[in-house]
Amino acid sequence: MAEEKNPKEEVASAAADEFVDDAVPEKLDTNDAEQSELVVASGDVDNGKTAEQLLEEDIPWIERFKQVFWTYLPLGFVAFGGPQAHVAILRDHLVVQRNWLDEDQFTELFAIGQGLPGPTSTQLVVSTALARAGPIGGLTAFFLWNLPGLIVLTVCGVLIASFVDESNPPWYLIGLPPAAISLVFKAFYGFGMKLDKLGIILCLISSLIAIMINGSKPKIDPLWSQYIYPSMLACGGILSYLDSIRGTDVRIFGKTWYVPGKPYGTYKSASRGWDAESDLTMRRIGIPLWVGALIWILWAVILAVTVSLVGRMRRNGEIPNPYLEIFEVMYRIGSLIFGGGQVVLPMLQTEVVPAWMKKDPFLQGLGLAQSMPGPLFNFSSYLGAVYRGVPGALVAYIGLFGPGVMLIFGMVPFWARLRHVKWFKSALNGVNATAIGLVGAACVILWEGAVSTFADAMVFVLALCLAVVYGIGAPWVVLAGGVFGAILHKDALGLGQNLWCELGNDL
Repeated sequence: MAEEKNPKEEVASAAADEFVDDAVPEKLDTNDAEQSELVVASGDVDNGKTAEQLLEEDIPWIERFKQVFWTYLPLGFVAFGGPQAHVAILRDHLVVQRNWLDEDQFTELFAIGQGLPGPTSTQLVVSTALARAGPIGGLTAFFLWNLPGLIVLTVCGVLIASFVDESNPPWYLIGLPPAAISLVFKAFYGFGMKLDKLGIILCLISSLIAIMINGSKPKIDPLWSQYIYPSMLACGGILSYLDSIRGTDVRIFGKTWYVPGKPYGTYKSASRGWDAESDLTMRRIGIPLWVGALIWILWAVILAVTVSLVGRMRRNGEIPNPYLEIFEVMYRIGSLIFGGGQVVLPMLQTEVVPAWMKKDPFLQGLGLAQSMPGPLFNFSSYLGAVYRGVPGALVAYIGLFGPGVMLIFGMVPFWARLRHVKWFKSALNGVNATAIGLVGAACVILWEGAVSTFADAMVFVLALCLAVVYGIGAPWVVLAGGVFGAILHKDALGLGQNLWCELGNDL
């Protein structure tokens, strides 16, 4: 929790295309020299030269690697604002300023991340750098993108675990949880407004089920979410595909059948994609199909081994090694979450509260993570640090980001072919809509833990207004919430300290 509706929307999905229209401005005109560089960078072989000839004339790899390093180094410090802002930042640097990719290639690479579990914006970072300087460039960009948030959240997690009383948070942290939750509400609203009719239905169903799971103990164990959530995502994809074939002819077992009705959802046809055999960009990537397949197999093996090992130990009454437990939880969640950072929150909350920490440190860390640059999946390092110090932070970080990064490396060689498969694009619509429903459930579930007094509610209202109405960036929203919460704190003005849950008793 890669992260990382995430995280510029899928050319592979209707919601993704609309997202790109909102997050990315129209393509700017470039001069002839820039266009000629773009032809070589993008691999369009319509100038009479073959891909092999263009490859011989290409910029040396070491120069392209230096370009990747110096381009992505500052982005990790300025990437505030969540996935939408991340897309706009990357598009401005890579498409408009440097002409590394054209508009179609950029949205195609976004589509790859949107169609895979993990943090979407991080996967876009990796894939764009991969297209420029190969696997080493992709890994370098990944670490540069995440490094500032990783360091800060790890340090904060260690300090909070060591010096902060979980049951009595200090005044300077009291306003962070409600401010952070306001940003989750904003994200859900933004995602939900882009859904079609079927997407709203799937979103509503998944949200209701997620809320029910977290509020039905002991009849339903919240840990069942590790099986129910991915099952809901799969069902959403199947229902979306079945809806997409209504009113069309479908060929089944050699016979053509007409499916009556009219689709509720909105679907777009598959686009052209890249020629993986001759395109210069694919040659720059340097990952053949068999290596991509091997990466997918490795991802599945790690997932199966860790889940089965930890599950067997728990069934036998044994206590798993804490670092193995951290890795299994994070790797499993990172392998199942579509839609980026906000979607990962309900699963993380179910797994780590109260097993690893109480709700207050969780929400305080969420506020800090919302205020940091880079992907929300960096929240994993904070959770690991609170639970098991710096080693726990690194294990949690690798566990949550690992699946998304592995799969983006494994998926690129196959993408040109998958983009021609109509059912794949249709299914992604349902998967994304179902994942957005989990964000809605997170709003309800996390609200109860973040807003305990009238002062917390006041901070929430202020932060939500700043974020939604005035468009204030996430770091300043969290800072404003922290300052306002500190002013209202019982050791300062002491206002709004009555419990929120007692409101009904006073009416």
